[in-house]
Amino acid sequence: MFFHILKPIWKRKFKNLLLSLEIMLAFCVVFGLALMTTRYLQLYHLPTGFEYQDVWSVRMLSPGEMNPKNDPVVTENFQRSLAALPEVEQVGFINYSPYSNSTWRSDLYLPDSKTEYHVNVTEMADETPTLLKMKLLDGRWFSSEDEGRPERAIIINKRLADSMFPGKRAVGQLVSDTEPGSKKAQLLRITGVFEDFRNKGEFMVPTNFSIMRFSRATEGRRMETVLIKVKPGTSRAFEEKLSQQLKLIRNDWGYRISPLKDMRQSRITEDTVPLVILAVIAAFLLIMVSFGLFGVLWQNTTQRIPEIGLRRAIGAHSGHIYQQIVTEQLLLSSIAMLTGMVLLIQLPLTGVLGEAINWTVFTVAIVISMAVIYAISILCSLYPAWRASCLSPTQALHYE
Repeated sequence: MFFHILKPIWKRKFKNLLLSLEIMLAFCVVFGLALMTTRYLQLYHLPTGFEYQDVWSVRMLSPGEMNPKNDPVVTENFQRSLAALPEVEQVGFINYSPYSNSTWRSDLYLPDSKTEYHVNVTEMADETPTLLKMKLLDGRWFSSEDEGRPERAIIINKRLADSMFPGKRAVGQLVSDTEPGSKKAQLLRITGVFEDFRNKGEFMVPTNFSIMRFSRATEGRRMETVLIKVKPGTSRAFEEKLSQQLKLIRNDWGYRISPLKDMRQSRITEDTVPLVILAVIAAFLLIMVSFGLFGVLWQNTTQRIPEIGLRRAIGAHSGHIYQQIVTEQLLLSSIAMLTGMVLLIQLPLTGVLGEAINWTVFTVAIVISMAVIYAISILCSLYPAWRASCLSPTQALHYE
């Protein structure tokens, strides 16, 4: 049966070549859309490592300062004055806010090894991890007991801990922020391991992350962002009151106030723009492919009316004709998609896109793409197959 159906497809191979290429192109575009969507959903369901609800971000803008120095008195004044507001539950400092576009990349080294580990870095005050409700897996958060120690306190995420200390406990280990042997090398002591901190939100790819301790009393450079945990139900009307309180502390600074909830929504919208654009392109392409496929099938069916009449004359009933037309189209689509899969499977095999294409994402995307192409093929072949099956042997054999 298979070779019986394949034979007429092979005889029309030159006519089917362009159609097969069109189907393969549509399959690849649908695969790209399905791949991005599946990867986005996979990332969305991974833990971000912090909670954004009822947290506001305040960016402190001091004009004319390229590298603003930390004034312990002013920093402490911010801490106490903001915490005194009745709507505020907790105040913490961080060098850049979650859901912002900021990224600080650095390298960490083991003291006795020149192997470098690329990491994203941020700085937080002692109160900030608990304010964001970050999940601690081992050790402890920063505290006042880290003040004055020769090694600066640092906490790292589980991904980095597993990479740097496979099979060992990371808490208590020493790492260096520059290559061992350098005169500027600073030793850092790991005090804890946290789950994760995907600061750019739900669609950020997991990466190595470390958090250094910010000391309000001794740090040389001040933090430019304050995170404020407000009481549940606090409305946006609080923004005016908060702005007035900030102006009482430093009237010559500018302040950019944003709830993390709004920043998160803006970030999601920004991150999904490429997906929306690809979806529109894929939709137009699929519509064009559908019309082209329908026209080709209609033309092929019309040209094969004498062949269909001969089959009906020797005993084939209408169901056989109907099944043949639909099956031929499904087989043609299968050949085109298998050719595309031979090319696409190189992506996870070579690892050219890293973790963006893992086997789970690849398999789901392939299944979705095949289902879409098969659905279009069936829908486009139903009407031509029905018209062919309705032909009587007399009509078909007398067709010119």
